[in-house]
Amino acid sequence: MIKGDIVLIPFPFSDLSGSKTRPALLLVTSPTEITLAFISTQLSWKDGNDILLKSSNANGLKRDSILRLSKLATLDRDLALGRLGTVDAKTLKQVNKNLIKIFKLED
Repeated sequence: MIKGDIVLIPFPFSDLSGSKTRPALLLVTSPTEITLAFISTQLSWKDGNDILLKSSNANGLKRDSILRLSKLATLDRDLALGRLGTVDAKTLKQVNKNLIKIFKLED
């Protein structure tokens, strides 16, 4: 698994009351953990930092979705249930740009 992969993972609810298996974009990997961004088909939730992902064979998404870059989680690597696909270089560049903006990492 590498940055840019879309994996299926039990993603926790924000109140930690449970989880739902869903696709998520892999952002950071370590030997034991992965940091991911939530992917949802609820297009109406899209805000200025989210990225529209059109369904394709390459990314493995069955429906158009949004990448919710404000919804991140670091989870045990072994929780990943499988790889669906990957995003293209253009999308990954936009992810990086939006994360810099969200976390105010620019000088």
